[in-house]
Amino acid sequence: MKKIILMTLMLVCGMTAVMAQKPAQIKFDKTTHNFGTFSEKDPKVTCTFTYTNIGEQPLVINQAVASCGCTVPEYTKTPVQPGEKGEIKVTYNGTGKFPGHFKKSITVRTNGAVEMTRLYIEGDMTEAK
Repeated sequence: MKKIILMTLMLVCGMTAVMAQKPAQIKFDKTTHNFGTFSEKDPKVTCTFTYTNIGEQPLVINQAVASCGCTVPEYTKTPVQPGEKGEIKVTYNGTGKFPGHFKKSITVRTNGAVEMTRLYIEGDMTEAK
Protein backbone atom coordinates (compact mmCIF):
# COMPACT_ATOMS: atom_id res chain seq x y z
CA MET A 1 0.00 0.00 0.00
CA LYS A 2 2.87 2.37 0.82
CA LYS A 3 4.36 1.73 -2.64
CA ILE A 4 1.10 2.68 -4.37
CA ILE A 5 0.81 5.91 -2.39
CA LEU A 6 4.48 6.73 -3.03
CA MET A 7 4.13 6.06 -6.79
CA THR A 8 0.97 8.20 -6.98
CA LEU A 9 2.69 11.04 -5.12
CA MET A 10 5.71 10.86 -7.46
CA LEU A 11 3.43 10.89 -10.51
CA VAL A 12 1.55 13.97 -9.25
CA CYS A 13 4.81 15.80 -8.49
CA GLY A 14 6.21 14.92 -11.91
CA MET A 15 3.08 16.14 -13.69
CA THR A 16 3.13 19.38 -11.69
CA ALA A 17 6.76 20.05 -12.66
CA VAL A 18 6.07 19.44 -16.34
CA MET A 19 2.97 21.63 -16.37
CA ALA A 20 4.77 24.45 -14.53
CA GLN A 21 7.10 25.01 -17.52
CA LYS A 22 5.99 27.47 -20.13
CA PRO A 23 5.42 25.87 -23.53
CA ALA A 24 7.38 26.96 -26.58
CA GLN A 25 6.46 30.43 -27.78
CA ILE A 26 7.38 32.13 -31.04
CA LYS A 27 8.15 35.85 -31.24
CA PHE A 28 8.88 37.44 -34.61
CA ASP A 29 11.09 40.51 -35.00
CA LYS A 30 8.50 41.70 -37.56
CA THR A 31 5.43 40.15 -39.18
CA THR A 32 5.22 42.33 -42.30
CA HIS A 33 7.79 43.08 -45.00
CA ASN A 34 7.37 45.64 -47.77
CA PHE A 35 9.62 45.07 -50.80
CA GLY A 36 8.85 48.56 -52.07
CA THR A 37 9.00 49.02 -55.84
CA PHE A 38 10.84 46.60 -58.10
CA SER A 39 10.86 45.95 -61.84
CA GLU A 40 9.16 43.19 -63.77
CA LYS A 41 12.62 42.64 -65.35
CA ASP A 42 13.84 41.20 -62.05
CA PRO A 43 10.60 39.73 -60.62
CA LYS A 44 12.07 37.58 -57.81
CA VAL A 45 12.47 39.21 -54.41
CA THR A 46 13.37 37.60 -51.10
CA CYS A 47 13.16 38.56 -47.44
CA THR A 48 13.85 36.82 -44.15
CA PHE A 49 11.65 36.82 -41.06
CA THR A 50 13.63 36.12 -37.87
CA TYR A 51 11.97 34.68 -34.77
CA THR A 52 12.98 33.75 -31.22
CA ASN A 53 11.69 30.95 -29.02
CA ILE A 54 10.74 32.86 -25.83
CA GLY A 55 9.20 29.79 -24.18
CA GLU A 56 10.79 27.07 -22.06
CA GLN A 57 10.30 24.12 -24.44
CA PRO A 58 11.82 23.45 -27.89
CA LEU A 59 9.86 25.19 -30.68
CA VAL A 60 8.98 23.28 -33.84
CA ILE A 61 7.51 24.84 -36.96
CA ASN A 62 5.09 22.25 -38.27
CA GLN A 63 4.37 24.07 -41.53
CA ALA A 64 4.60 27.41 -43.30
CA VAL A 65 2.09 27.79 -46.13
CA ALA A 66 1.82 30.71 -48.54
CA SER A 67 -1.49 32.07 -49.82
CA CYS A 68 -0.49 31.36 -53.43
CA GLY A 69 2.07 29.49 -55.52
CA CYS A 70 4.03 32.64 -56.39
CA THR A 71 5.28 32.84 -52.79
CA VAL A 72 7.58 30.16 -51.37
CA PRO A 73 8.54 30.00 -47.67
CA GLU A 74 11.60 28.06 -46.45
CA TYR A 75 12.00 27.57 -42.71
CA THR A 76 14.18 26.04 -40.00
CA LYS A 77 13.20 22.36 -39.79
CA THR A 78 15.06 21.49 -36.59
CA PRO A 79 13.63 22.35 -33.15
CA VAL A 80 14.64 25.81 -31.92
CA GLN A 81 15.73 25.66 -28.30
CA PRO A 82 14.54 28.21 -25.72
CA GLY A 83 16.23 31.59 -26.25
CA GLU A 84 17.52 30.65 -29.71
CA LYS A 85 16.59 32.11 -33.09
CA GLY A 86 15.28 30.66 -36.34
CA GLU A 87 14.44 32.02 -39.78
CA ILE A 88 11.73 31.86 -42.39
CA LYS A 89 12.99 32.91 -45.82
CA VAL A 90 10.20 34.02 -48.18
CA THR A 91 10.61 34.40 -51.94
CA TYR A 92 8.03 36.12 -54.13
CA ASN A 93 8.20 35.35 -57.86
CA GLY A 94 6.27 37.84 -59.98
CA THR A 95 7.05 36.10 -63.29
CA GLY A 96 3.90 36.04 -65.40
CA LYS A 97 1.98 38.18 -62.90
CA PHE A 98 0.40 41.53 -63.73
CA PRO A 99 2.45 44.53 -62.63
CA GLY A 100 1.07 46.49 -59.69
CA HIS A 101 0.61 46.15 -55.97
CA PHE A 102 0.49 42.74 -54.29
CA LYS A 103 0.00 41.53 -50.72
CA LYS A 104 0.49 37.87 -49.80
CA SER A 105 0.27 35.99 -46.51
CA ILE A 106 2.25 33.09 -45.06
CA THR A 107 0.55 31.02 -42.35
CA VAL A 108 3.01 29.58 -39.82
CA ARG A 109 1.89 26.70 -37.59
CA THR A 110 3.95 25.69 -34.54
CA ASN A 111 3.81 23.58 -31.39
CA GLY A 112 3.90 26.80 -29.35
CA ALA A 113 1.39 28.44 -27.04
CA VAL A 114 0.17 30.45 -30.04
CA GLU A 115 -0.20 27.75 -32.67
CA MET A 116 -0.75 29.99 -35.72
CA THR A 117 0.83 33.24 -36.85
CA ARG A 118 0.42 35.08 -40.17
CA LEU A 119 3.26 36.87 -41.88
CA TYR A 120 2.67 39.32 -44.73
CA ILE A 121 4.72 40.47 -47.71
CA GLU A 122 3.78 43.23 -50.08
CA GLY A 123 5.24 45.44 -52.77
CA ASP A 124 4.76 47.09 -56.13
CA MET A 125 6.04 45.45 -59.29
CA THR A 126 6.44 47.95 -62.13
CA GLU A 127 6.11 47.13 -65.81
CA ALA A 128 9.35 46.36 -67.68
CA LYS A 129 10.30 49.13 -70.09
